Amino acid sequence: MSQFQRFEDIQAWQFARELTAKVYAVCRVGEFHKDRGLVNQITRACVSILSNIAEGFERNNNKEFVQFLYYAKGSAGEVRAQLYVALDQKYMTNEQFRILYDLSQEISRMIRGLVHYLEKSEITGVRHRR
Repeated sequence: MSQFQRFEDIQAWQFARELTAKVYAVCRVGEFHKDRGLVNQITRACVSILSNIAEGFERNNNKEFVQFLYYAKGSAGEVRAQLYVALDQKYMTNEQFRILYDLSQEISRMIRGLVHYLEKSEITGVRHRR
């Protein structure tokens, strides 16, 4: 895995940005946009994913980065749970749900891989670079 110069170079952050844009788009249409509580919760969780990846990276310390990556991973799980609520309320189609769910799941996998890399790097003394 290459060393990152900026948090924007991290593929999980890029995918989280894409997920956030797609969730905001779905939240703008139909009955979904009227459910302010759910819209607020799911969009905040999406923003939390990319924000925690960025904040952890900027700490310039693998241990803290890993901690923030776990927060981001938790937020990805929160998004998936809220997608079920939106689906059950018929705020989105099955296809929209599957696209967003799969993207969120992929982000979780990427974060898990990055955590594994950073924890291994910590053992060998390698630090991520800014």
